[in-house]
Amino acid sequence: MVITPGIEDLEYELKNGVKHFTLVAEEVDIEILPGIFAKGMGYNGCSPGPTIRVKPCDKVCIRVINNLKYKTSVHWHGLEVPNNMDGVPAVEPTPYINPGCYFDYCFEIINPPGTYMYHSHVGVVIQNNAGLLGGLIVEDPCNEDRQNYKDYLLLLQEWYLKGLKPCELKPGKYELDFMKHEFNFFTINGRCFPYDNPLPVSLGDTVRIRFGNIQMNHHPMHMHGHQFSVVVADGYPIKKENQIKKNTILVASGETWDIEFTANNPGIWPLHCHIPHHTSNNGCDKTGGMFTTIRYT
Repeated sequence: MVITPGIEDLEYELKNGVKHFTLVAEEVDIEILPGIFAKGMGYNGCSPGPTIRVKPCDKVCIRVINNLKYKTSVHWHGLEVPNNMDGVPAVEPTPYINPGCYFDYCFEIINPPGTYMYHSHVGVVIQNNAGLLGGLIVEDPCNEDRQNYKDYLLLLQEWYLKGLKPCELKPGKYELDFMKHEFNFFTINGRCFPYDNPLPVSLGDTVRIRFGNIQMNHHPMHMHGHQFSVVVADGYPIKKENQIKKNTILVASGETWDIEFTANNPGIWPLHCHIPHHTSNNGCDKTGGMFTTIRYT
């Protein structure tokens, strides 16, 4: 089962063979460090929003309720859906969701098992950078009962909190500046290190880590102590003979990558973006930002 550390899965109700989900777009205070909140947006009270887990050939109906002050939509990033369900109302026959209204996105899952995402496609400079995004996993039934196997989803985000001087980490709730291109906080699943959620593994496990990036910057994610195979690109499996070994993978904006490695080197191992200031909190010299650890148990 895929786990999104720190983020819950979205529950569904099965009606007449259709899985019914509900997402609520709303303003959210996102605690990126203890006592430090970004005044952003999210789904169902959090950012990233809850992870949607489906299987190939599932029929789904995802109701999106708009509790924001602005119109919005949801785009199912990487999924092959009907044009009127794709969620880009400026150019497609899919509606805006006005404040206080909802829309039901209904489609069948025809993509292969893999890692996908969902996010707003209205006012993206504000809404995506404010946190309106989440993960969507098309699960592989072959992995349901797989032993000695760990599977994690990591969603990469960046923020510019207004009102803080460089290196200042003062508790409070901070407005976001959407016109800044140099961000001062970087998170995995909505949290900066050391307020992160480590990835537990056991010796001998096969471990899959799924990276997703919807926001502005590219992030070269580097793993210490292991080499990994790149097994899936944007939801589509890579044939074994074409897989390459790496210890750093560039996760560009809009991309998902799945990597796999064997847990064969016990310890506490860093996993982080390799851009220096992306591993700090507001420029402080202590390790922070887009950084987590793989921990053998």
